[in-house]
Parts: sequence; C-alpha cells; structure tokens
Amino acid sequence: MRTSEKPPREANGGRAGLSAPASRKLPVPPRERKPALAALAVLLIVGGALATTLLMMRTGDRVSAIRITQQIAAGQPIALAAMEEVQVAQTGVDYVPWRLRQQVARTYARVPLIPGTLLIRQMTTSASEELGPGKAIVGLALKAGQMPADLAKGQRVQVIHVPARAAEGAARVLVQNALVHTIGPAGRSGSGGLVSIIVDTAEAPEVALHSSSGEVALAVLPGAG
Repeated sequence: MRTSEKPPREANGGRAGLSAPASRKLPVPPRERKPALAALAVLLIVGGALATTLLMMRTGDRVSAIRITQQIAAGQPIALAAMEEVQVAQTGVDYVPWRLRQQVARTYARVPLIPGTLLIRQMTTSASEELGPGKAIVGLALKAGQMPADLAKGQRVQVIHVPARAAEGAARVLVQNALVHTIGPAGRSGSGGLVSIIVDTAEAPEVALHSSSGEVALAVLPGAG
C-alpha cells in the first residue's frame, strides 16, 4: 500500500511569495494643506461680495440732469421747451442739475447741441456771439421756391441775390454764412413765409434792399455750425 505525501499548502492559497507583497497598498501620504491658497480664495469671495455691494450702491447714486430734446445751433438761446429731466449716474461729470433749468433758459449754446445731449456747464454761455456787437437781425418775406421747405431755426444758410430779370445779371451770394434766427408761419400756399436771419451789420442794408423787392433766396449749408 502506497502512501503519498502532499506537499504542505503554502499560506495565501499556495502562492508563496508571489502575490503577497503586490497585494499590499503603499501608504498614502497625508494631503498637504496650503494656507495661502485657502486665504486667497476667501479674499476673492469677500472681495467679490464687496464689489457687488459697491456697484449696487453706486447704481443708486443718481442725480437729476438736463437732456436736450431739440437741435440748437451755437449762439442760439436754450429754450425751456428744449429741455427734459433725466436721471443719470453720479460719475463726477459736471452735468447741469435739473433744478437750474430756469437759469439755463437765460443762456445760449456755446456749441451746437443735438437731441439727446446731456448738458454740461461748458456747453452754455451767458452771452451770444451771434447777437453781439456787429450783428443785425434782418427780416425776410420769402415766396415759394425762395427757401427750402424744411428750413429750421438754427440752420446756417447762404443769402443769394436772384435778380427778377435775367438782364440785371446773374445770381450772386450776398452773405456766405448767416444764421436762421426765427421762422414765422408759412404762406397761404404752404411754402415761403417770414424768416429772420442774423448777419453782419455791414451786410444788412444790401440784404434788406433786395429782400424788399423779392429778390432774395436762401440755401441751406448742411453741416455748417
């Protein structure tokens, strides 16, 4: 009778020395904490909150200012009807407060003003150079065809002498650059009418002379200010 001896079973399922070391996990070092990064994150969060709060506070800092609603040429008076109240952010710009609108109505535009302009003090002047010494206001009674249909107060125009008869010569410019001061109601035909212009005193007599005989026409100068 034979007897067979089985070799002793190795520990760990008979895989002596092969898998035991590999199955062991290497120790994981503890994570390093970086206090500087943590502090920076806190500062960013706090800073963002402060910035948002400041922005909201600045949004509430508004003032009542004057906004121009009509086109006003340089030298023209700033009418009360050409102003409206608007709320704007207080950013340090020297906007004219709405409460001073009555004072502004007694001033003149130093520069051309277009609708939507927020008025600042540097845009106004207490005296108009257009109506100062050496200037004259001349009234014209114009017929249809002697002025553009859309002529407006504050526009710059040429004043042209147009002889009634061709034998009297060709048309010529009397005033190169005049300012339309006022416009009266249109004539019965819906065109023409009364127009007053500002010219130099030296030019006024000749303009008035030719206007009285109906030999004056106006031509608008686009872009002139």
